[in-house]
Order: sequence, then structure tokens, then C-alpha cells
Amino acid sequence: MDQEKRSRLNRREFVGAAGAVGVAMFIPAARGVAAERPAILGGTPAQRGTFPDWPQVKESDIEAIRKVTSSGQWYRAVYVPQFEEEYARLNQAKYCVATASGTTALYCSLGALGIGPGDEVIVPPYTFMATVTVVLQHYALPVFVDSDRETFLMDPTKLEAAITDRTAAIIPVHIGGNVCDMDRILAIAQKHNIPVIGDACQAHLAEWRGRSVGSWGTTGCYSFQLSKNLCSGEGGAILTNDEEMADKCYAFHNCARKRNPASRFVYRLGRNTNARMTEFQAAILLSQMAGIKERADIRTANADYLTSMLREIPGIYPARMYEGCTRNAYHLYMFRFVSEEFGGLSRSQFLRALRAEGVPVAAGYSPLNKDQFLLDALNSRGYIRVYGKETIAAWPERNQCPENDKLCAEGIWMAQNVLLGSREQMEQIAKAVAKIRAHAGEIAKA
Repeated sequence: MDQEKRSRLNRREFVGAAGAVGVAMFIPAARGVAAERPAILGGTPAQRGTFPDWPQVKESDIEAIRKVTSSGQWYRAVYVPQFEEEYARLNQAKYCVATASGTTALYCSLGALGIGPGDEVIVPPYTFMATVTVVLQHYALPVFVDSDRETFLMDPTKLEAAITDRTAAIIPVHIGGNVCDMDRILAIAQKHNIPVIGDACQAHLAEWRGRSVGSWGTTGCYSFQLSKNLCSGEGGAILTNDEEMADKCYAFHNCARKRNPASRFVYRLGRNTNARMTEFQAAILLSQMAGIKERADIRTANADYLTSMLREIPGIYPARMYEGCTRNAYHLYMFRFVSEEFGGLSRSQFLRALRAEGVPVAAGYSPLNKDQFLLDALNSRGYIRVYGKETIAAWPERNQCPENDKLCAEGIWMAQNVLLGSREQMEQIAKAVAKIRAHAGEIAKA
């Protein structure tokens, strides 16, 4: 029996006639919630304050930029190598290669492996488009493994069936900061001798069994784009414990130059690019790193508290974590909204009602395996020439992801800065959801 069915059975008595009256025993300040009018029906918003701004700019950030500017050394000289050293240490990895973005970190990892036309790369369908565009940039064929709807992550039980003799890499994505089941994914990858490129772009300080998620697999790739939990506007990093892989990634991202001049390694793939991080980005990141652990602890405490309340509301299912996930980074707070348990209230109506309560929420991703940009790329002249019309024509059917389709219809997000709010604000979020559920029928008709 799956989690959703168990939850429905366990909470049958809780639902009651009004649907949310019992929430008061779980949510502080929620007494009488069934009598309160939702804001979308003219009531008072549950959350009337503001959440912390992002990014959080400090005087040290401004001073870091001033120092780089006045030094005249804007190419990687001092701050980029220092950042690489400190970021590797923070994540228990031996090597770090700083890049221009999280996208280029993924792109360079695949390039260092020699991924090219004719290869297949396994990806999940619930992720940002960059996970797939980097595969397309190498003219490899993306192959989708369906989502585990309860976790929002790649379903490891469906991974092995997607592997063929053309599979050249697997890219599990730790979406929202939740961590994929690395035990099962790595076991399957090792069985078939396939590299694993971890997309940890949203997973700063996330851990699997007490180790940074970026230190597992062949490489771990991070993004420092503006919304990320550690940010510099743009920027990225590749982590690895393999010296040869570090050399190859460095050469690929830096016009075929050697990472270590004394190294015997020579980059011979004949392909490379310029994906270097600037001194400005590295200086801001070094400054921002000073508070990364403190902010992560606040997000974790608030997320745990919010989950303890939301999971008691029928129809709301916070993303489940695998047993080996010892730290969720909470770049996103993700949960599923099941319309049938809210009296048929649609997700779009629920989102509008929750925003009216002062809670900033988004609907999340749409099915990436069905996105038009991907279908256009696969039907382009280059792909048809490499893979043939029959392979491309059969691709959509081969890459059906029915569980992910359901997930994309149910998923709801809150951004990481919401989790930097107060404990009282977490209670107000839960109260807002309870209010909406208690008046779902009325909202649906409004």
C-alpha cells in the first residue's frame, strides 16, 4: 500500500464533517479555523508579514567586490582558486572546478566523459530544463526515468530498465534539495560501469548518509544562480574525488589548459570551451559562505516544523525523504496537493487562495519529457542524421512518464527564503492551508 493510501486510512477520522476543525490540535493558533473566512472570500489573511529578502546582502559582499575591482585581477587569480579549495573542503570532496554556471558544470562533466552523438544519457523528467539541454548540446539522446511521486525524485526502481548498451551516463537530480536514493542508483551504475553525474544545483549542503551529496558519484554539480541557497548571481562548481576527472573537467572548461602544469595528463578529446568563473563571482561566494550553515539549520528547523503540521491535513503530502537522506537542503519546500481530498478544489484555485493568505507559492515544473523545445531538438536535422527517423519517431512512446505526469499536476513549491522566516510564520502557512480546506467547496464555487 503506498504512502498516500495509508495516509488516507490513518486520517479518516480526522477529516470529519467540516474537514479542518481537527487541525487546531496540530497547528498552534488554528483554533476556530473552520469559522474563519479565507482571505479569497473576504477574510483576513493568515500571513500578513513579509518573508526575508533574497539574496541577503552584507557589507562584506560589497567589500569583496571592491577589492576585486581595485586589484585589476578580474580573471581567475586569487579568489577563484581559494573558493575551489574551500568549497571542496565544505563538501568533503578532494577537487573542485569552479564554472560559469550550474549548466556549464553539467555540460563540462559530460564533455570530460567524452559524451557525444550516439550516446544515451539517463535523466529525470521533474527538473529544470538545463539537465536536458546539456545532453542535447553534446548531441546525445536523453532517456527519461519516471519520478517517484512521493519524493519528487528519479524512481530508482525504474532505472535499470532504461539502461542500454548506449547508456553513457546517469544524471540523478536532487531537486529542491531533496536527495535521490544514491545507494540504489550507484549500485546499478556500478553494475553496468556507467558514470553518475549528480545534479546538485539545488542541493547546497544536502547529505546522503552524512556525506555531502556532491561527493558521491563521478561528479557533483552545483549552481550559484541568484535563487540558490548559496548565490553569486551566476556561477557553478564541479566536485569530484577523481583526480583525472578533475583534470579533464578543468581542461574542458578552460580552453584545454592543464589544471596542474606538472600533470602528465593531456586533453585529447578535441573539444573544449570557456566556462570559467570570474574573480567577482568567487569573491561574493566566499563572503556568502560565512552564513551558509546557519541558514541551512534555520531552513531545516522550519521545514521540519511545517511538515509536522501540513502532513496532518488531508490532501497535503509533503515530499518524502529516502532513509539515507541525512540532510535535505530545502532549496524548495515541496508538497503535493490532491484535489479530490479538497472537495474537488482545483490546484489553480488552491494556489490563488493560498497567495491571498499571504503565502508565496508556485505550481512547479511541467513534464520535461513532453516539452516542445525537446521535441523540436530531437526532430532537427542533426538528430535525425545521427539516430535515424525510426528511433526519433519511437522516442516519445519510449519516454512516457505517467507518475511524473501526475506529480506535475499535483506539485506545489515554496522558495527557500520562505523557510528563513519565523516559527510563527510556519504556523501561519499551515493555518492558511487549513482555512482553505475548511472552505474548499465555497472557494471552488466562487
